[in-house]
Amino acid sequence: MRKRIYLFLIVVLGMLVLVGCVGKSKADLQPIDIQDETILKDVAEEFIYIHVCGAVKKPGVYELPAGSRIHQAVEIAGGFRKKADTSGLNQAELLVDGMQIYVPSKSEHKNSDEESAGKVNLNTASKEELMTLTGIGEAKAEAIISYREKHGKFKKIEDIMNISGIKEGMFAKIESDITV
Repeated sequence: MRKRIYLFLIVVLGMLVLVGCVGKSKADLQPIDIQDETILKDVAEEFIYIHVCGAVKKPGVYELPAGSRIHQAVEIAGGFRKKADTSGLNQAELLVDGMQIYVPSKSEHKNSDEESAGKVNLNTASKEELMTLTGIGEAKAEAIISYREKHGKFKKIEDIMNISGIKEGMFAKIESDITV
């Protein structure tokens, strides 16, 4: 008798599990095409990591939702310090995974303004401004803009050598004319 009860319970449980799996509609069970880049991109970019440093109250690495902006990263880092110079910071700029946001102090910004006077800023220059540099034509200017849109701001002037066709020789020619 007990064997029949156990057998009955096993059959009932098996049917419940089977009904739970079979009860799904075909739409619920559609396989995901792993080759579809948009699906992978959506999953991979739910969150991004940003390094906020300089004149903020709590510098550090923060996780933010994809599509966040610089002002949101600064808020999470506790906001600006009193000595922060925000005049050169586009707080509406979209964040990119791995981006570093450096907030200069007023004294740092003043010194860098004096040093960079007359130089082409790789992070803000238009195509036309970039084309004023020795050896930089339309194609390389577009490549520089494309690079900064994809990877975020240049962190140092040497990063321009990550652009195809710009190596040590060309860098030496423009080094004194560029800034970040």
